[in-house]
Amino acid sequence: MNGLLMVAGREIRTQVRTRAFVISLIVSALLTGGIAFAPKLFGGPDEYNLGRVGGQELAVQALAPEAKIIWKTFPDEQAASKAVLDGDVDVALVDSKRVLTNGEIDSELGLLLQSANREAQIGAAGVTVTPLQMQSVGADTRYEGARQGIATVVVLLLFFMIMSSVMVVAMGVVEEKGSRIVEILLISIRPWQLLGGKIFGLGVVGFVNLTAVVAAGLVGAFLSGFATDFPPGMAGIVVSAVAWWILGYAFFAALAGSLASLVSRQEEVGNVLQPMMLLFLISYGVSFFASTNPDHPVSEILSFVPPFSSMVMPVRMAASEVALWESLLSGALMVIAVAAVLMVGGRIYERAVLRTGRRLKVSEVLRTK
Repeated sequence: MNGLLMVAGREIRTQVRTRAFVISLIVSALLTGGIAFAPKLFGGPDEYNLGRVGGQELAVQALAPEAKIIWKTFPDEQAASKAVLDGDVDVALVDSKRVLTNGEIDSELGLLLQSANREAQIGAAGVTVTPLQMQSVGADTRYEGARQGIATVVVLLLFFMIMSSVMVVAMGVVEEKGSRIVEILLISIRPWQLLGGKIFGLGVVGFVNLTAVVAAGLVGAFLSGFATDFPPGMAGIVVSAVAWWILGYAFFAALAGSLASLVSRQEEVGNVLQPMMLLFLISYGVSFFASTNPDHPVSEILSFVPPFSSMVMPVRMAASEVALWESLLSGALMVIAVAAVLMVGGRIYERAVLRTGRRLKVSEVLRTK
């Protein structure tokens, strides 16, 4: 274990001291934070589509002259409710007493409506003001759009953060093998310690990158006001995405490190990693599909099948409600898969890393004793 930690420490120090790491970390954080804050800068004036059934239009425009207010009239409450659910209007005012919403009303719009209603009642009668009653016609649908957007972000985040970290592991293995440094290192430590330390150390570096990107994104979302649309349990979504990143990274890093040990030149890395890349791209494709179709049978099934589950399950958890037993079972299966690939990958690495020259085959290496 001391050897593994020694290698991990070396990898961490080597990476964090490089100018490329610092620049990449700063750029990634600023870019993510900027994207999250962009709606605040480029969103333009507010625009509200309001429905009305009976009663009078409220003077919302006078309270928000910079906003674009569009009123639509409906013959009855049923038609207005359908328009609210379909997204044709943001809310619908019924008889100047009730407001039909799809879930919780936007805080700014709610304030405008209540203020306009107060002004209308005071101006008309000068008596005690009766606040508008808010009535949701689709209590659980407000967050569907936000959940899909967050799920898409989770897909892209996992894709880029896992792939970038995994490729560093593969390139490091080939560099050590090609330069014959590995022969010197293996004098004092065992092969599994060298591979495990590299995966662990570079994983810590990747985790730092991931934490910085997530933190920057959340700060940008709060500053832009986009965080007000976050669904309940946002903290759980963030924690689960990070946990699944760890599992996904461990699986693909072990696979990449073992496959990279089969070659001795950097130019051959792309070819030898093709099986891993195929698995990873399928995982990415299915997770992207799951971001808009979280309850589809394909999404549900592959969210339990490693390694696809490393990207599909966190996306399903972001896009919809997932039972606790589903996430625990999927996580347990992924842990077993990680243990298996570490065991087999460690054997491949141990038998191939000292054999330079031509490209080796997995079957050839596994037959070697």
